[in-house]
Amino acid sequence: MYAVIRTGGKQYRVAPGDVLKVEKLPQESGDVEFTEVLAASGSGNDGTGLAKPGSAKVLASVVTGGRAKKVLVFHFKRKKQYKKLQGHRQAYTEIRIHEIQVDGQSFTANS
Repeated sequence: MYAVIRTGGKQYRVAPGDVLKVEKLPQESGDVEFTEVLAASGSGNDGTGLAKPGSAKVLASVVTGGRAKKVLVFHFKRKKQYKKLQGHRQAYTEIRIHEIQVDGQSFTANS
């Protein structure tokens, strides 16, 4: 069982038990609930495939937060004596997916 969620302007394919890094979330600890579920497997009419669920949510907990490795942005114009170097570290939150609830059914890492 897996689901596709949207958070931080990006889409992620998640399954129970997954640990992933998403854009920084406002809370630094505790449980997180994602209600914007775009698709879920096993939620179609025949119980297979990928479909848009009627009501679904993904429950997760915050593992840690931090900042990613530095990305260097270097601008250069030849023959003009112009160089500019800038660094950027993107903030992230690492989460662990515990449960996917789709149309009254609950899927956890054990099931």
